[in-house]
Amino acid sequence: MLSARVLATIFSIVVSAIAVGILTYPFWVKLRHDRLIAKPFPKHWLDIIESNIAIYRYLSVEQQQQLQGSIQIFLKEKQFIGCLGLQVTEEMKVTIAAIACLLLFSDRKTYFPNLRSILIYPHAYIVNETVMSDRYVVEERRVARLGESWTKDQLILSWEQVSQDLLNWQDGHNVILHEFAHQLDQEDGKAEGVPILSRKLDYAVWAKVMTAEYLQLCDQVERNQRTVMDSYGATNPAEFFAVATETFFEKPKQLNQKHQSLYELLQRHYRLDPLQWH
Repeated sequence: MLSARVLATIFSIVVSAIAVGILTYPFWVKLRHDRLIAKPFPKHWLDIIESNIAIYRYLSVEQQQQLQGSIQIFLKEKQFIGCLGLQVTEEMKVTIAAIACLLLFSDRKTYFPNLRSILIYPHAYIVNETVMSDRYVVEERRVARLGESWTKDQLILSWEQVSQDLLNWQDGHNVILHEFAHQLDQEDGKAEGVPILSRKLDYAVWAKVMTAEYLQLCDQVERNQRTVMDSYGATNPAEFFAVATETFFEKPKQLNQKHQSLYELLQRHYRLDPLQWH
């Protein structure tokens, strides 16, 4: 039988090992990411990006290299699943990864950590949606969706919609940007239109600008006025952030002209200036 002193020593070693593991885990994650970034970027992946991502050629060489590194990490860590018989191709994976990683130029160096699986449907998919009417009557209805982001570990996309978005980079609609903006928003476990920001001081500015812009859109939609952003952004603050992100990348000139404070806020957050691309 082990003595009390030996048991105490073993316990101390185990606790120390656990503590060291917890403290160094981010180090090992960074090391793995650095190794992936250092790998040569496959030529056929680059061909896919240059063919499908219209704005890629407008990025600086440094930005292109950073995007390529993010794509390598993304494709290594995320699982792609085809639904309704869809065969997921390498082109689908690389295209989705490239557009999603446009949202990752911040200095936080996280790569959608909650996301594990990306489900791809060939076209719009049908879900059962439970809603409560004005008279507190619960109703269930079937609705068609083009994409969806879950707070746990999954994201869903319609490849038909993705393909349409690739042909229309200036219409303000991009299902990949929309759903992955939700992923940023949901990273802290809540969907409220506030992604994790780099500094605590940024939250006050974010709340001020986003609240004012969201209320303005709600008012414009209620008055049936024309808006730069899609009216779906008036649904709630989470959808407003996702729609604003789409508009920022696809209609930067219009957004900057009509909503300069919002444009500048998103420019600081994403560390990109799409005005230079159009």
